[in-house]
Amino acid sequence: MTTRRLRYIGSNSGNNGCPTLYEDEETGQVIVQGDLVTDPGEVAQLRNIKPGEGFVTVPRVLLADFAPRAAEREPVMISWDEFESMFETLKHTAFRLETRRQYRSDEQTETYRRFVAGEDPGWDMDDAWSRNRREQAAQGKRFERVRIMDNPPTLGQRYLLENAEQIGTVGEDVRYLWREDADRLGLPLEDAWVFDSRVIALLHFDADDLLTGVELITDPVRVNRACQERDAAWHFAVPHREFRAGVPSGG
Repeated sequence: MTTRRLRYIGSNSGNNGCPTLYEDEETGQVIVQGDLVTDPGEVAQLRNIKPGEGFVTVPRVLLADFAPRAAEREPVMISWDEFESMFETLKHTAFRLETRRQYRSDEQTETYRRFVAGEDPGWDMDDAWSRNRREQAAQGKRFERVRIMDNPPTLGQRYLLENAEQIGTVGEDVRYLWREDADRLGLPLEDAWVFDSRVIALLHFDADDLLTGVELITDPVRVNRACQERDAAWHFAVPHREFRAGVPSGG
């Protein structure tokens, strides 16, 4: 039997550990954690019981707050211009969880070629992207990023670790987690931006690691879950300079 990968949805029980909802990441099925119903008289009132089934009690408010509102939603894809405009129109925060092992767009750059050759990448710190970050940061807006790194790191991940110092100078706070720690925390495998704790921009990639589209997600349950994942990632992530000191050389 294959062990399912479960994603935490939410709980209104504080730190007591119960009741809670989880989602099977592959099938979308919801798993409920609650107090077991064991009274024979109560169990006798339940219908069509199959072997192996169990029953739990949860407050109605848990389902009202966190249960998925629909079985399926049509993806809402936005244009590249709409995606770029989100970095202009955000009010307070933009957070990126960066999970992939490589990005084809990085590998197509001159800075990447120079990095692979052992040369100074020659970062352009006055391009449009850098100017935007400086301008937004000057207005008090926060740009935060947690990158997940394999052990040993891929070449693409080493390139981005080199780049972390540069983007830090224009207003982004970049932190790192080893993948085993991210897995232990149950962090998702997708790359996404969360803007103002209100909307998700989910990045879609093809088999060649090319970014193919951006999906806009406003479902409050998914946004709430993404904010919880952001908080967990940020709490355990290590600032890039400190993390870099512990990354093995080579590769």
